[in-house]
Amino acid sequence: MSYSQPLYFAVFLPLVALCYQLLPQRHRWKVLLAASYIFFYATSRQLILYLLFSTVSVHHLGLWLGTIHTERSAAVKAADRAERKTIKAEYQKQLRRVVVLGILLHLGILLVVKYSMFFAENLNALFHITHLPFTLPEHRFALPLGISFYTMQAVSYLVDVYRGTVQPDRNLPRLALWMAFFPQIMEGPICRYSDTADQLWACQSINYHNLTFGCQRFAWGMMKKIVVADQLNWPVKEIFKNYGDYNGAVIFFGMIAYTVQLYMDFSGSLDMVIGAGEIFGVKLPENFRQPFFSKTVSEFWTRWHITLGTWFKDYIFYPVSLSGGMKTLTSNARKKLGNHYGPMLASGVALLAVWSANGLWHGSAWNYICFGLYHFVLIFSGTLFEPTFKAICDKLHINRQSKPWHAWQIVRTVALVNIGELIFRAHGMAAALRMLKKMFTDFDPGVFARGEYLVEVSGKSLIVCLVTVLIVLGHSILRERGLSLREIVAAKPLPVRWLCYYLLILFIVMFGAYAGEYAPIDPIYAGF
Repeated sequence: MSYSQPLYFAVFLPLVALCYQLLPQRHRWKVLLAASYIFFYATSRQLILYLLFSTVSVHHLGLWLGTIHTERSAAVKAADRAERKTIKAEYQKQLRRVVVLGILLHLGILLVVKYSMFFAENLNALFHITHLPFTLPEHRFALPLGISFYTMQAVSYLVDVYRGTVQPDRNLPRLALWMAFFPQIMEGPICRYSDTADQLWACQSINYHNLTFGCQRFAWGMMKKIVVADQLNWPVKEIFKNYGDYNGAVIFFGMIAYTVQLYMDFSGSLDMVIGAGEIFGVKLPENFRQPFFSKTVSEFWTRWHITLGTWFKDYIFYPVSLSGGMKTLTSNARKKLGNHYGPMLASGVALLAVWSANGLWHGSAWNYICFGLYHFVLIFSGTLFEPTFKAICDKLHINRQSKPWHAWQIVRTVALVNIGELIFRAHGMAAALRMLKKMFTDFDPGVFARGEYLVEVSGKSLIVCLVTVLIVLGHSILRERGLSLREIVAAKPLPVRWLCYYLLILFIVMFGAYAGEYAPIDPIYAGF
């Protein structure tokens, strides 16, 4: 029951909204929680037990941490000043043990069900090569819906309670609703407890503004998903599967098409998620901010999958880079290497941890790991050589604030990101390297003019995709300039507003759902 299927947007979501609105405010949370578990059960069946276990364990671990915080405050208040430091240190050890237990418990479940097969296969291959008499069992586990997303939410809650930035929630249903809210559990965004828990529990009435704006956002996302992402699936799948049959120009087209497909699929799905939340008066965090206007790869990842990036920053990068050992390393390195290169040792270690985790988060395959390491190298080398780049530009009298230079930066960043997405999508690293090689050694754009590119996709579909991409690009330009198309449309007279809405719906129906070559596909990021 994905977001773009009629069962969801034409039956399930309206039915939930109707029941929600008809009930008194104090009971509406029950509708949202029941709908969330029904949605989860419909897609994962008995695997809902994973979610229930995670929710209950997080609740009890949070209360345990809260109890330790309370006891520490009372003990510190009652103690002499000389004893307070010792008391704080002792209770800090207790807090650390509990939060480590919670993190290991939840990440351990994720590692077992999602990665045990991958690690067992690779270790068995290593044992075979080295002639060691060991064989690990290779078990493939069924993955619950959204396990990567709700596991990261669970970890963030425990760490925030440990740090004292969030108070432990004694209300189990409220915590359960935050963990399982049905619009977001499949593909995120990854919400902190402070982002949405109180909004969900407030259960505002559905009003005209939220309903119309939520439906606007939902329909906009459907256009991106159905008209572009789903229709590009066939050529992308064919080119990446049978890349050996095509020359470099067709592979280049497949690479660009996949990047477009991934963006339209993921950002479109998130538009539907945020729109559904908006109907219920819940403002979910944005996950995209015009990423293809980025001037560096580092900036790109502050605009793409924003909630994942901030999660890695807050719960991996800062804890690693600001740990005691890293602080000592930075202090010593700064004395020998200077203020620019010295701190980069610690930040490099933290960045490597982030991008290794980022690659693995997407799936249990080497191309995902290499995808993460590829971006680590780009981002780290960009920071490392920044003084050199600046010196070269100064020597060549290049104005790095000029529009031509910014345009070049955007083109360069888009090119590097596309190569990364090719690695991400390819069937293994060997295939990715062969595809890249063909793009540089066997590039003949004439195949398109001669009709020799073999991929069975109509010119009409490609034109519709291109037109839609240009519409989305125009919207992104407005957003980049601080303008909101939704607000512009909402300010128009009623007939103009509804004309825009009907045109959008007709566009989706005519060029998406009822197009001759349309075949729906599952949301891509739901598989991660």
